[in-house]
Amino acid sequence: MEDSYRHKGLRKKLVNELEKKGITDQNVLSAINSVPRHLFMESGFLNFSYKDSAFPIGAGQTISQPYTVAFQTQLLKLKPQEKVLEIGTGSGYQTAILLEMGANVYTIERQYELFMKSKSLLESLKYTAHFFYGDGYKGKPTYGPYHKILVTAGASEIPQNLISQLMVGGLMVIPLGDNTGQDMVVIEKVSENKTKTTKHGKFIFVPMLKGTNK
Repeated sequence: MEDSYRHKGLRKKLVNELEKKGITDQNVLSAINSVPRHLFMESGFLNFSYKDSAFPIGAGQTISQPYTVAFQTQLLKLKPQEKVLEIGTGSGYQTAILLEMGANVYTIERQYELFMKSKSLLESLKYTAHFFYGDGYKGKPTYGPYHKILVTAGASEIPQNLISQLMVGGLMVIPLGDNTGQDMVVIEKVSENKTKTTKHGKFIFVPMLKGTNK
């Protein structure tokens, strides 16, 4: 669980790289600079922890490219203490970024192996979130509504269950498309029955799947 001066230096270089790529939200950059990404990596990829690339984390999933994490988080326009529903805990790295920014995070993971692993890791790092093993398409209505919803897998359609759990005035950031690529979409809930959608470039995510997987 070491976070050395070398690691901190590599994070600073990564932050500079993300700034050059167009990330301007200083709170996002500060969170990237604070969270030790190497602790969320598989051992075989440790030397690449601060490379701006995605890597496998097991169960057919990946830890997202830092630029993608920063880009999605920037689109959320996050304010401290806002309630955020994260669909797809994965490695827990994105969860840690949200927590570092002061969000109140409710995170769902459908892969039991990843759910247990990320929950244990984040708790050992003293990050406090609300962890759930379940189907991300269903969201978590019991704890809603949410100021923001972040989907970290490629959805083929807008999950209406999630829209219903979003506060009026809230934002959902979701990659929308098929397995060949997705549009990064921001959905603003203008009223209880009206939304506004904007597109923010092409990305490739692992597919968002229904149900759970033990």
